[in-house]
Amino acid sequence: MGLRPDSESSAGVWVVGAGAPQLRQDQIATEEPLEIRVTAGLQERGGAVPVFRRRGQAKSQRTVAITMRTPGADFELAAGFLYGEGIIRSREEILGISHCADADLDEDKRYNIVQVDLRGGVLPDLAALERHFYTTSACGVCGKASLEALKIRGAPTVAPGPVVDPAVLRAFPEKLRAGQGIFAATGGLHAAALFDAEGSLLALREDVGRHNALDKLVGWALLEGRLPLSGQVVMVSGRSSFEILQKSLMAGAPMVCAVSAPSSLAIALAREFGLTLVGFLRGERFNVYTGLERIRVTVPAGESPAPVAGGAGEV
Repeated sequence: MGLRPDSESSAGVWVVGAGAPQLRQDQIATEEPLEIRVTAGLQERGGAVPVFRRRGQAKSQRTVAITMRTPGADFELAAGFLYGEGIIRSREEILGISHCADADLDEDKRYNIVQVDLRGGVLPDLAALERHFYTTSACGVCGKASLEALKIRGAPTVAPGPVVDPAVLRAFPEKLRAGQGIFAATGGLHAAALFDAEGSLLALREDVGRHNALDKLVGWALLEGRLPLSGQVVMVSGRSSFEILQKSLMAGAPMVCAVSAPSSLAIALAREFGLTLVGFLRGERFNVYTGLERIRVTVPAGESPAPVAGGAGEV
């Protein structure tokens, strides 16, 4: 196969200041398309070699997503996406993940296609799941009907806890930034990180899109056998959207923190499913939109720990 695309590239850039423009080489975050294909209806021969099912049970293959991403951790991204969409329920349902080996494709394009083979007996309705859409590096737009869709899909019940000290949360942004190696070089990537209740950084993934970074993080946890993310905290750079909360919920994370603001639908999802949602986590203060009971604070007498609809508590 051809060269695997790198997470970084370089480009010439004119730097314009007070004096004459200066030409220099800058490190740039790479953005490439990734096609995720799923094959179901396979049987395993000898526990290893997949063969096609026969007698009316032929294999079924579909492209379920095309997303613009930063190359790297592609298998985790694919696994995390499939888990978040409810296509798979556990890592045991995956027979194998590989880059495309299609000889008809140029070698440098094969790394932009990931093939996920599902084990025999795992037969999702791929025709219904197929999505002919183009997902940009910004988070997708969802309607309020998506809350009901999550219930129908079987979103997990989030376990109580943990209770996290505010000082632990305030340290997250610095730890997030310190772990962003590619961002430090390019200034052009988002990150999703997983922390425990004591503030230890467990894992971090970067991507040009927040939703991709979170898919990579969830995919890592899935493939490592660490789901659900009970008692742990997801932290994302930038804002928190419905899609970020959806993926966190499906992974069983009880708390989601973001550097910037949440959307209205993100707040609605967090309230509906009992998640703690923290926004504007930077400096000495942050906002708690839902689930204040997971923050170790003393609520003033006569006040409810649950913010009124449309409101947020400030810590």
